[in-house]
Amino acid sequence: MTIEKIMAAIPHRKPMLLVDEIVEQSDDSIVCKKTFNADEFFFQGHYPDFPLVPGVILCECGAQAGAILLSSKVEGEGGVPVLTRMNDVRFKKMVRPGDTIQSEVQIDEIVSNAFFLSAKITCDGQLSVRFKFACSIASPE
Repeated sequence: MTIEKIMAAIPHRKPMLLVDEIVEQSDDSIVCKKTFNADEFFFQGHYPDFPLVPGVILCECGAQAGAILLSSKVEGEGGVPVLTRMNDVRFKKMVRPGDTIQSEVQIDEIVSNAFFLSAKITCDGQLSVRFKFACSIASPE
């Protein structure tokens, strides 16, 4: 999927657009990639002598992948997927400048206007972060 299609699916823009590529997508799962360049805004202060991708940014990568997945479920309704909850967040491996992560997100359950998802973020084939999250669809007005 091109960056234009990604930007059409979710409202995020640079510097907070954290999906570079959609590797594959089905009705209930998606796989995305993001490469972290050395000039990302958060590396300046996290940490100058040992730059790391903040855990919250890694979680946001998974949430954005989930939002892209959900955008196909709410097409035509004009809503925007909004993160409402994160559970069972586990950080396992540090991600550094130059690393490419893969975000694998799947829909576990849909209840009315609530979507429950699971995310797994890997780097070089190793688990970096795993978490569960929920989204609801917010009106764009």
